[in-house]
Formats: sequence, C-alpha cells, structure tokens
Amino acid sequence: MLEPRKRKYRKEMRGKMGGIASSNNRVDFGEYGLKSLESAWIGAREIEAARRAMTSFTKRKGKVWLKIFPHKPYTKKALNSKMVQGKGPVEGYVAVVSPGTVLIEIGGVDEATAREALRLAGHKFSVKTRFVTRMDI
Repeated sequence: MLEPRKRKYRKEMRGKMGGIASSNNRVDFGEYGLKSLESAWIGAREIEAARRAMTSFTKRKGKVWLKIFPHKPYTKKALNSKMVQGKGPVEGYVAVVSPGTVLIEIGGVDEATAREALRLAGHKFSVKTRFVTRMDI
C-alpha cells in the first residue's frame, strides 16, 4: 500500500475541498490519461487496485504513471468508544483530488488498449472519471 515514509506531524485536520485543479491537470508523461470530474478523497487501496487492473490488462506493456499520492492521514476511533480522549489512531492515507486532476497516465500502447485499461481503472475509483488524451488539453 502507498503511504509516506515519514511525516512531520502524525495527524492532520480534515480540511476543505473546493475549486478546480490548477496543477496536475494536464497529461504530461504519457499519451492518455484518466481525469477526475469530482472532488473526493481517494484511498491508497483504490490507487493500488486501479494500478493492478491496468497493468494486468495491458500485460505489463507500455508505461503507467500514477499522478496522485496518498499524503493525507485519516483517523478512526474504535467502535463503541465514547466521544472523549481525543482523536483516534491513523487508519490509512488518502489523496485529496479536485475536479480536473489527472489521476493516472499511460503511454506506449495504442488508443484502444489505453481506453479499455483506463476504463477498468476508472471503475476502481470512488469519483467519476473521463478518458483524456494529450491533444485534448
């Protein structure tokens, strides 16, 4: 699972999710990409599941770039615990995604293969996504 090696602070506040992506909103490395249409937290498990779906479909041909990384920790308190004693322990890590963010890129394969691989990967994410090419943006 993806997670940061080291953190300055163990826990973070939840924060706000507003606006559209001003960075990471173009296909930079590959020829095709998967763009987010909503804002959400995307967990490390979702990212790994999408990566595995793409690489297994393409039979490890071409190259895959993950453009998001789960930096933000989220916490969860134990079941049946009272609302005292502060925040719970860190449960996992998420990537904060805004509309227009390119999540994954692929290159070195034809468009039909890339479209199907990114369609399979898009089903793993909890946001609506769209297939984009380098020429679209």
